[in-house]
Amino acid sequence: MNLAVCADVGSTYTKAAVVDLDGGRLVGAAAAPTTVGTDVLHGLDAAVGAAAAGLAAGDLPWYVCSSAGGGLRLAVIGYEPLVTAQAGRRVGLSAGANVVHVAAGRLGAADLTALRAARPDVVLLVGGTDGGDADTLTHNATRLARARWRVPVVLAGNADVRDDLHALLAAAKVPVTAADNVLPRIGVLTPAPARAAIREVFLRHVIGGKKLSRGGRFARLVRAATPDAVLTGVEVLADALGGDLAVVDVGGATTDVYSVLTPDERDCGPSQEVAGTLWRARTVEGDLGMRWSAPGVVRAAAEERLLAAGEEDDLAAAAAVRAADPGFLPADDADRAADRRIAALAATVALRRHARGAATGERAGRDLRDVKVMVGSGGVLRHAPPGDAAGVLAAVLGDHAGGWPLPRAARAVVDVDYVLAAGGLLAADHPGAAAALLRRHLAGG
Repeated sequence: MNLAVCADVGSTYTKAAVVDLDGGRLVGAAAAPTTVGTDVLHGLDAAVGAAAAGLAAGDLPWYVCSSAGGGLRLAVIGYEPLVTAQAGRRVGLSAGANVVHVAAGRLGAADLTALRAARPDVVLLVGGTDGGDADTLTHNATRLARARWRVPVVLAGNADVRDDLHALLAAAKVPVTAADNVLPRIGVLTPAPARAAIREVFLRHVIGGKKLSRGGRFARLVRAATPDAVLTGVEVLADALGGDLAVVDVGGATTDVYSVLTPDERDCGPSQEVAGTLWRARTVEGDLGMRWSAPGVVRAAAEERLLAAGEEDDLAAAAAVRAADPGFLPADDADRAADRRIAALAATVALRRHARGAATGERAGRDLRDVKVMVGSGGVLRHAPPGDAAGVLAAVLGDHAGGWPLPRAARAVVDVDYVLAAGGLLAADHPGAAAALLRRHLAGG
């Protein structure tokens, strides 16, 4: 068989799969604890060894993504908060980044202090449509150059001054990569070039800088940030389905939502959304998670009026236990019931925010009525009995009080075999295998 290894080095667990590239079949899969405390290669090699038992894994091509060490931290600097800064934020999320800081307008001393305090791995510098305002982008690039900024910068603003500002930053020894404008015209959002540039910078600068491994082997293996690989997998699955798709990934620290919608020309243009519509979008809810962020789930659920009378105190106590011990594993039926409830609440609140536009920044929200498949992901769903996982997704699809347009006829499925990341990793080199793998495991064939 023509095989490849796909692996995701997560913050807690490293998941590995061996895929038959000729038929898009899953040959083997396994997981091992991520060994951030020593060398992430230890956990990676253990997971791959278990997934490829009996095979010469070292002779196979490896496709690896990573969110270990906190993933990719991105800051966005734009011209105006509701237009280019918002457009940059959406592009950053689509590139698999955790957007830790957004600034708009001319940077001052206090703004630089706040930017440094956010500790970004990469800065996305945007501003001005092509042929539009160039003063703010020029001011901000000049300010970074004079501040002896050393964090990598992706420059994706007004094309009229891009070359000059690239030369300015490079002369000041700022690591800079240029890309096409994220917002070339009002209402037109072009994420692909900046997303590719952010991916390149992540691979070239960030992975090695996190000191997750000794030597250069890990940096050579990694091809994408995990959320970027997953979004690519979501896009491949949506294309295979030929329709709208949504994914909710409930993790220990965050709950991520991905959606792919069919473009509608009636929803485009300056009259609808001046920062542009991102038809393939991802949002990150940093206060919603199963372990580190479990208390945030209870708070958010209370604010959304999702909790039954008398439920908040007991659930808050359970959430506190999980936040204090991120390695917590359910020991009895009561623990498992609390995990199911926290997962259902995290997924429901995250989908509400995503669909209303609160998380994407879209004023009109995201219309998920035509979603064909709702995919659930995350360890709490993968390792749960099928009925429990189905119950979590049923809570999301039955959220009639949430103020968002529910899918009218969505099929719920859980990514039990964790193939979304593998499909995303294989998409560029082996598109047929990627599509076949995702169809087989998530689309019923």
